[in-house]
Amino acid sequence: MMLTGQNSENSSVIVDNEPIPVDLGSEIIRLKKDLNAVLLAHYYQDSEIQDYADVVGDSLELSRRAAQTDADVIVFAGVHFMAETAKILNPEKKVLLPDLEAGCSLAEGCPAPEFREFIGRYPGAKVVSYINCSAEVKALSDIICTSSNAEKIVRQFAGDQEIIFAPDRNLGKYLIKKTGRDLILWQGSCIVHETFSERKLISLKADYPQALLIAHPECEEAILSMADYVGSTSGLLRYVQQSPSRQFIIATEAGIIHQMRKSCPAKEFIPAPPEENCACNECPYMKLNTMEKLYLCLKNQTPEIRLAPDLIRRARIPIDRMLAIR
Repeated sequence: MMLTGQNSENSSVIVDNEPIPVDLGSEIIRLKKDLNAVLLAHYYQDSEIQDYADVVGDSLELSRRAAQTDADVIVFAGVHFMAETAKILNPEKKVLLPDLEAGCSLAEGCPAPEFREFIGRYPGAKVVSYINCSAEVKALSDIICTSSNAEKIVRQFAGDQEIIFAPDRNLGKYLIKKTGRDLILWQGSCIVHETFSERKLISLKADYPQALLIAHPECEEAILSMADYVGSTSGLLRYVQQSPSRQFIIATEAGIIHQMRKSCPAKEFIPAPPEENCACNECPYMKLNTMEKLYLCLKNQTPEIRLAPDLIRRARIPIDRMLAIR
């Protein structure tokens, strides 16, 4: 998105030939009210977007809130599969995503035709798919899970039931360790969570000997083995709120640290370092959404998520099965 100049008449700047108000926040609030829109934002969004959201949460919480909303328009500040999930749960509503290019390496690494062929090799196996997948993959699944409820869902199957788990192999390996089940894993991974450096973490823990290392189960096994606590995004947030410790090293996408600092201002949160000297602990897809794109999305009511009715019907069945589990 390119800044091209200042327009003094309407106190706006011009971005990609569109006038953008200087006071974006007020305009976003006004447009939400005019459209009867709800803004759902994932913890990994930029902090400013989180602060203007009606709901900030992880995939499970946002799915539940999307299913419950009485808004006419749902604006999803997250990535494509999340907005698809909101559309599946609200086929009659308009669902908007600020940037259609906001994808997910897990979803992109599990194409539906290849996944269909994969599950065909295991007749009789039940398919548990992590919510980080496309609507087409959801439609091929028996039940959807998030990192918050994956262990509970896997444990509900009979001990002799074969289970395919996709698309995240690291979360799958973590579930194997936690449940003792011999899961059949699709070999996908998250580009953010697989970048954390074991070597640099050891050095960081030496620099902060009192800090607890907390990690998301999408991390590599070497990182999880070092962690003092492993949990979903919302689980990590609850942990730092309840722990008496004052320092934490955070091995997940750095966007969650904004909510941690807001709820625990007296505590210190140190982002876990990636292997390279880069911002690789930030999801490049999540960060495609900006305040400017959010404003234009509300103003123009586009980009809109559109899914075929039959796909919505088939993909909703495994999502509803997940949401029915408390």
